[in-house]
Amino acid sequence: MTASPTSTPARRLHVITHGCQMNVYDSGRMADVLAPLGYAPTAIPEEADMVILNTCHIRDRAAEKVFSELGKLRVMKQAREARGERMILAVAGCVAQAEGAEIVARAPFVDIVLGPQTYHRLPEMVARAARAGGAVIETDFPAEQKFDFLPEAAAPQGVTAFLTVQEGCDKFCSFCVVPYTRGAEASRPEAAIVAEARRLAAQGTREITLLGQNVNAWHGAGADGRPATLGRLIRAIATIPGIIRIRYTTSHPRDMDDALIAAHAEIPALMPFLHLPVQSGSDRMLATMNRRHTAAEYLATIARLREARPDVALSSDFIVGHPGETEADFEATLDLVRAVGFAQAFSFKYSARPGTPAAGAGQQVPEEVKDRRLHELQALLRAQTARFNAGCVGLDIPVLVTHRGRHPGQIVGRAPWLQPVHLLGATDLIGSEIRVRILEAHTNSLAATQIEERACA
Repeated sequence: MTASPTSTPARRLHVITHGCQMNVYDSGRMADVLAPLGYAPTAIPEEADMVILNTCHIRDRAAEKVFSELGKLRVMKQAREARGERMILAVAGCVAQAEGAEIVARAPFVDIVLGPQTYHRLPEMVARAARAGGAVIETDFPAEQKFDFLPEAAAPQGVTAFLTVQEGCDKFCSFCVVPYTRGAEASRPEAAIVAEARRLAAQGTREITLLGQNVNAWHGAGADGRPATLGRLIRAIATIPGIIRIRYTTSHPRDMDDALIAAHAEIPALMPFLHLPVQSGSDRMLATMNRRHTAAEYLATIARLREARPDVALSSDFIVGHPGETEADFEATLDLVRAVGFAQAFSFKYSARPGTPAAGAGQQVPEEVKDRRLHELQALLRAQTARFNAGCVGLDIPVLVTHRGRHPGQIVGRAPWLQPVHLLGATDLIGSEIRVRILEAHTNSLAATQIEERACA
């Protein structure tokens, strides 16, 4: 009996992702560009032929956390080398962009360091790392856009999917590293975005979230070659069969134009939930932060949104303890929070980012003051979230079923306002939009029962 030939096992790829939704999207696209080289995903880093650590520079002590994780990965790499196997170790993302030389100096066992704009070059970097000693570093901002060189084919993301439409930032807020790690604002052409959205729909995606550092500053070329706006892009995606929900994040208050607000009123697929960071309620601090809007202008934008879409819910970001923040400035933030009433929010203590204007500013706020202010702000925000969720009890709403729940017979969906919704139901409802009645509100989720057969398949 002749033995069947043994196929060569696929190389194994493990990606560790930190940070924002754009990093999640980028991790998926890095896996896509490596698939033709034979790399298949594995959830076990110890078994991986290549590990990519996709980093974020936003959180406190981001670089030190990266080096701590690299220390653990070094042990895994050495164990594979002891078995005569190789592990290519790559550091990607914003920490790689900002700290490339430092990473190579402190962690010489790292094979590849690549910034967010160079992912399309990853196969070439892998080849260079495989045939030569020393680290391969790619942290330039290339003239070509990476999206022009990424493969059209991509692994399915599921019922909900991220789609990056814009990268970089021209705002230069005093506390933020994004302009230095992601570069200037760049927008993908409308046709490329719509084509990717169609591919996602064909793979079973029902809800698309458009991503960008300043997503509502998107100004990609339209069919006529002239810059278009996000409102127009949303209208185009809403016509794609199978796409029943659209979201976008993260937005800047200065870029909420009339066309985008009109889209909230006129496009049923555009969900009534908006993440619109304000950072502070003090005009003095907003000027210091270089936010280029006032608290009154922010509130006026919220009023226009609510007039266009009365059921819209708001989320935001807040920084407490930015250099120079006084008690009066902090009280102004609390006043703005009370005036808006947020459904969700993210709040942080200011922490210095090397190279940003605020890092070298005077009047740094003591840590104990920042701690107290953050505690007070978060208590107010938690109360608002609880109030919003409680207000959903008794409502009959459409829910997009996304996956199985943890308990037998349980499925999980997503409310229009982004909360997870748990209910009993058959798994063949996954990917469908059904009507449910909200029975209970919890801290971060809702409980419901189905009241109709699926509304959309």
